[in-house]
Amino acid sequence: MKATQSNFGGIAQRAAKSCNVFFFCGPDEAGASAACNKIVSLLDEPGERVDMSGSDLKKDPVLLGDEARSSSLFGSSRHIIVRASGDEALDSVGNLLLGEGEACPVLIVATSATDKSRTAKLLEKRDDALVAMFWPPDLKSVSASVRTMADAAGLQLNGDIAERIARAASLDVRLAQSEVEKLSLYLDASAQSPRSVDVATLELIGAKTEDDGFMPLVNAVLSGETGKLQAELLRMKELSINPVGLLLAMERRAAQLAQLSAKIGPRGDITATIDAEKRARRIFWKDERDLSVQIRRWRGQRLDRLIGKLVEMHRALLSNSQSAELLLAQGLTEIARAAAPKR
Repeated sequence: MKATQSNFGGIAQRAAKSCNVFFFCGPDEAGASAACNKIVSLLDEPGERVDMSGSDLKKDPVLLGDEARSSSLFGSSRHIIVRASGDEALDSVGNLLLGEGEACPVLIVATSATDKSRTAKLLEKRDDALVAMFWPPDLKSVSASVRTMADAAGLQLNGDIAERIARAASLDVRLAQSEVEKLSLYLDASAQSPRSVDVATLELIGAKTEDDGFMPLVNAVLSGETGKLQAELLRMKELSINPVGLLLAMERRAAQLAQLSAKIGPRGDITATIDAEKRARRIFWKDERDLSVQIRRWRGQRLDRLIGKLVEMHRALLSNSQSAELLLAQGLTEIARAAAPKR
């Protein structure tokens, strides 16, 4: 079974009932993660959550099948979530499918993978598996998602406010969901007791991406502006900018570059493509110059290596939160040096 972000919402309920292996891929890691969480919420008995990494499964291809068929520590149901890069989980998924006995649901979020990857091809024609591909969304689709989230949370808001929330979240549906939940809590809203959201309320408690200070550092790193890097890293420390939040901003920009690169092709016109994306409102005017520089720095294999590097950094931050700021600074410095123009 195959899906994209355009039809995932319509088949999610059916997939949660009939499928046992889920493969979420594409350059929109935020959308893939949100879809994974949606399926978990639709499982009859999700039970205990077991997290596994693609790198561990690549080292031990039988581990996934063994874990999926073992019982929970508390004797209840369980599900497994795998964070992988590319086809790291291919052999493990193959062994899982060949095994005997009932297995718990396995949900794989695979960055740097597409619906053309070998794991996707292994699963797409099976009735008991779902392959879902997610491209970075545009402003219109995220704004629509915000309004759907708001309705469920008991918030009444117009299109302009939904668009402002989408922009503040940098088109990341996970951050947008967080903003909606924050507004609902602040207004004491519910589906049974809806509340209206006005501009004043949004400005009072809503996130402001630029105020968070993410993008100046993101742009300095990906544009290879090493002269600005030290001051930006110092500002990150002084303002106590959240390392994981900053890394998510880096991942979103890398996904945007991947989408742009696919549209440009090997010999396309970069300037014309960016201009067309801006007219279609898939690129903010204020990002045009930075994207124009960055897409020239990161193409082809260099872009693939960048995405892989960000995945490694994310794992390192989550497994060593005490040193997250230091690990992030080291990783960003490496990326900035790689992006810097060669003299």
